[in-house]
Order: sequence, then structure tokens, then C-alpha cells
Amino acid sequence: MPITQLLERNASVYPNDVALVELNPEIQEKSRRTWREDALVEGNPLCHYRREISWRVFDEKANRVANMLLARGIKKGDKVGILLMNCLEWLPIYFGILKTGALAVPLNYRYTAEEIKYCVDLAEVNILLFGPEFIGRVEEIADEIGKNRILLFVGGVMVPTFAESYDQQVNNYSSVAPDVELSDEDYAAIYFSSGTTGFPKGVMLTHYNVVNNGKYIGDHMDLSTADRMMIQVPMFHCFGMVLS
Repeated sequence: MPITQLLERNASVYPNDVALVELNPEIQEKSRRTWREDALVEGNPLCHYRREISWRVFDEKANRVANMLLARGIKKGDKVGILLMNCLEWLPIYFGILKTGALAVPLNYRYTAEEIKYCVDLAEVNILLFGPEFIGRVEEIADEIGKNRILLFVGGVMVPTFAESYDQQVNNYSSVAPDVELSDEDYAAIYFSSGTTGFPKGVMLTHYNVVNNGKYIGDHMDLSTADRMMIQVPMFHCFGMVLS
């Protein structure tokens, strides 16, 4: 069963149950920085907030993402990059990409501009979605990676001049699932290695790989619908995806 069908099943069986919760302060990059300068983020006690969505809304948002990407020319087998900090938008975007039959390409938030360009080119990414924390780094390479590639800015009011607004576009599309046939053998994502011995290397995973990784974790931890999982690892990491 493709992982997108699991989301659709949950949206049908538990439509009003809470699916995702975000409990992070809103942090935007104030200056350009490299991964070496990017310290771990600690919450500001004066800036607490909570956002949440149900399984039905989660699936509807993923469908809107999918229909937007299809309208922009994405097709089965294409690749869509995700350069975001952990946030409520992350998983609806991820599942929306998969609903088109395209491959999601999560990118490490500590990558330098050079590493972002390398991975985007290596994976042959067609569209890159990035958040406000990465404006400085993406701007450095926008002229190069923006050729024949769409750059979509997620979040924030001020959209960089070199990108288009994801937020202004996505809600204009249908919340009905697109008619794209998927199988367990179809590729779902490309995850990059850490690159500790050189530049990162891309690893391709099928829907079968992603679903069964999550199933094994769930079975090992004896998880049920009554449990809540706190995701503290980065979502770009394959373990973060398994936990979700």
C-alpha cells in the first residue's frame, strides 16, 4: 500500500482527530549563515504558540499541494525539493508531492548554499520549496538553480524577488485527491546521506520502503491511536520521517 493511502485512510476513519501539532516559536533567519553557525534552536518562553490540524485537514492540504504541483507541470517521476525547518507545513507538502507520483527530496537545513545547489542538481529537482530561514542561502545560488526550475517560498509575508509565493497559490487548488495511480514499487523519496566523508549521496526509497520502515517502528514500540509522538529530530532525516 502506498503511503499516501494510509493518510487517506486515516482521514476517512479519524477525520476530526488531531493529526499534527506544532509547538515552536517562529524564527526567521536574520543574516546569512552556514551550518557551522546554526546552533540548536531553543524555544522562547515569551513566544509560545500552538498550531494543529486534523487528519481530514491534513489530507485536504496534501491534495491542494498535489493539485498545485500538477498544475505547474509536475508529473510522475519528477522530483520536488523540501528545504524547511520542522513545521506544520512539512508533512502536507511531503504527502502532496507523493500524491502526484513525484519524489520528495528533503534537504538538510544545515546545508551551505553550495551544498544546496549540489543536491538540487544531483537529484534533478524540478521545484524547490524553501522557508524563510533559507532566504540568504538560496539567494546566493538563485540565478543558477532558478534556471528551468521553480522556486517556491513557504511562509512569511515578504516573498523574495527570486521566488514565487507558495502560500498565495496553494489554497486556490482543489482539496480533492488527484487521479494518479501509485504502487508499492514506485519511488517515493530521495534522502541524502550526511556527507561526512564528502558531498552527500542520494538514496532512493520506494513507497514500500517508507511504509514498512514506519510499520516496524510502530510495531516495535507497540503504538496505538491513543499515543502521541514528539518529533524532535529533523524531518529531512529518514528517521524523522519514520517517526512521523
